[in-house]
Amino acid sequence: MKYVKPLNLFEELLKRKVTERGRLLGLDVGDKYIGLAISDPKNEKASPLSVLLRKKHNIGKMADRFQTLISDHNLEGFIVGYPFNKNRTTTDGAQVKLFIDELCNTGKLKGLKYTYWDEGFTSKIVELLLKNLNLPQVMSKTINDKFAAAGILQVIFFLSTKLDYLMFSEFILNLWKIT
Repeated sequence: MKYVKPLNLFEELLKRKVTERGRLLGLDVGDKYIGLAISDPKNEKASPLSVLLRKKHNIGKMADRFQTLISDHNLEGFIVGYPFNKNRTTTDGAQVKLFIDELCNTGKLKGLKYTYWDEGFTSKIVELLLKNLNLPQVMSKTINDKFAAAGILQVIFFLSTKLDYLMFSEFILNLWKIT
């Protein structure tokens, strides 16, 4: 796996015809679960996909699952939610970075690109939406994780379609001055 800045990943996608673009997978990394969401083939809409159980010793199995998803859905890259605070720094990102490092170290996802994106309050927003449904805790948590992953992806698609390309590029560059 190779880290690329968000702008570089989007520039590569936008340079190609829609029919030649790969899809993106959004990841909401938590202590126990990894929420997954997938883009449509045009990279305009995000849909919740599934949740992977995260255990200490199952990173190899998770990498195998990602390999299957990559081939089944023509995935080109991962957009990984990262918990920045208002100063564009993070204190809670250690578990996210550790997960990505472990995934990279498996060597099973060579050639795949990934980038980090501010997860903002996606989990909190989804939590508030689910609160009144009175779902069992485990069900609520897994739904929350995959919808949070969809939220991470959808924000990117919204920004890239609502802003013209130059504005979007400038926005991303300003947002990611720290990387």
